[in-house]
Amino acid sequence: AMLRLRLLTWDVKDTLLRLRQPVGQSYAAEARAQGLQVQPEALGRSFREVYGAQSRRFPNYGHDQGLSSRQWWLDVVKQSFKLSGVQDEAALTKLAEKLYRDYCSSNTWELLPGAAETLSRCRQLGFRMGVVSNFDRRLEAILSHCNLRHHFEFVLTSEAAGFAKPDGRIFEQALRLGGARPEQAAHIGDDYSRDYRAARAAGMHSFLLRANAHAEGPEVPPEHVLPTLSHLLARIEK
Repeated sequence: AMLRLRLLTWDVKDTLLRLRQPVGQSYAAEARAQGLQVQPEALGRSFREVYGAQSRRFPNYGHDQGLSSRQWWLDVVKQSFKLSGVQDEAALTKLAEKLYRDYCSSNTWELLPGAAETLSRCRQLGFRMGVVSNFDRRLEAILSHCNLRHHFEFVLTSEAAGFAKPDGRIFEQALRLGGARPEQAAHIGDDYSRDYRAARAAGMHSFLLRANAHAEGPEVPPEHVLPTLSHLLARIEK
């Protein structure tokens, strides 16, 4: 069946870009550069705990509680190190500010297989394209540094939208920005509930990037599953 799509919206993290190394490793490396010994595994565990607690207490980077996303992240980094035994406030501040900047750089991120080729091909085919991502204001810079920004007409982050996926209102904003009705649009992402199910609930088509075909998770029609990004073109060719 022809989908007659006009607009493709994309998740970013673990769909187009992924971290080159786990958070615990990059945090530990930065600590070492500042003369502090912290175990990467311990830091990784601390980070997951702190990130989870901060996300519950201040959802969407504290958008509705008057926090800046920068402050939100600086707190997460400092608390992660504190939980891993670093107590020196001056060191914590320096680490947090350096890591906040580092996560903007292309040294921190790498493209997923097929990402650049698939985005280029989709643009050649005449699709309008945008980003819909639960991310903070750094995303524009990250996409630019990784040479992907030019593929997209708009970059809609949850921080800018004021709503985070799976809230349907972020998809409604994306459809307005992309000038498309829901049935003319498809969203591509790696998360079942925030990407695949949420876009469908908003009336859009969607495709789930699931690199491990046998991964645990809800049933998804095979024609909606992408083992790699390169599989998208066969599903949407006009």
